[in-house]
Amino acid sequence: MLYQAPWWLPGGNLQTIYAALRSERHLADAPTFRRERWDTPDGDFVDVDFAQHAAGVNAGRSGVLFQATAASVNAPLLVVFHGLEGSSASHYAEAFADVARVRGWACAVPHFRGCSGELNRAPRAYHSGDFEEIDWILRRFKNAHAGPVVAVGISLGGNALMRWAAEFGGAAQAVVSAVASVCSPLDLAASGRAIGQGFNRLVYTRMFLSSMVPKALKKLEQHPGLFSAEALLAARDLYAFDNVVTAPLHGFRDTEDYWKRASAKPHMHGITVPALALNALNDPFVPAASLPQAGDVSAAVTLWQPREGGHVGFPSAPFPGHVRAMPEAVCGFFAAQLEAGQNRSHG
Repeated sequence: MLYQAPWWLPGGNLQTIYAALRSERHLADAPTFRRERWDTPDGDFVDVDFAQHAAGVNAGRSGVLFQATAASVNAPLLVVFHGLEGSSASHYAEAFADVARVRGWACAVPHFRGCSGELNRAPRAYHSGDFEEIDWILRRFKNAHAGPVVAVGISLGGNALMRWAAEFGGAAQAVVSAVASVCSPLDLAASGRAIGQGFNRLVYTRMFLSSMVPKALKKLEQHPGLFSAEALLAARDLYAFDNVVTAPLHGFRDTEDYWKRASAKPHMHGITVPALALNALNDPFVPAASLPQAGDVSAAVTLWQPREGGHVGFPSAPFPGHVRAMPEAVCGFFAAQLEAGQNRSHG
């Protein structure tokens, strides 16, 4: 798998920001989604968006829409777990949905709690190591869908997905045929420190906090006394935010405890399902030195670490470019694993 950034977008920051804000997605049709609300075992809900295209070989815009039922066609289902403060409207989610359409696959984007545009009910949100939530969501997809299931996680979602694959080991193979993480902070402490410094702090940290803090204040109105409003409003980086909100709401002692226990990298020897870990070496806030190497992962894990790409960027082609290169490469990996699985079952 090769990737070459366009000459007119040098550097990780430009490749990150342009891909998210300006790059054309080169989609034949902008994906539309049908939403389902799933009630969770703890009395909360998650919203799941299903791409509204026909699922089947060489499917086009017309045909039977994919439904999450056992009566669905046997086409693969691509599950896309979004990143921090992402959604089905994120550029990568739309690009994955379109690549799935071209391949004739079904596609679904489950939203982590509070990310679908409506505040969730429970005194919790979501976090980078939420593998229990990943497990519940994936098993529900598997039980509902007749065909194989593959899952990709973007950034935060990818760390949680890899954490799940490692936690469940061989049992994960009964749920999914393959998984992938894209630009994921597999070492949360290293990435947390990086995003809190210099340009990253001024741009990316400020962007994330601009949505995270208002949502946390609404959560505090919903559950008075859940955490300190004064401490929240004083937070100027993700370390402080996680110390006040993310860590205590999800059973961690503090930010350091959260980052240590939620990181997927120390557990990747336990992954047995085919897995792809894709990280650009010039990702602005996932330091190259923190990325797993061959000795850090099991034989089931493929490491792809191209020199360029930025953070969930990977723009391609002449100006204005597009963001299909990464989803096409990831889905190519999935297709190869699905074919290998079929060959083994027929062998």
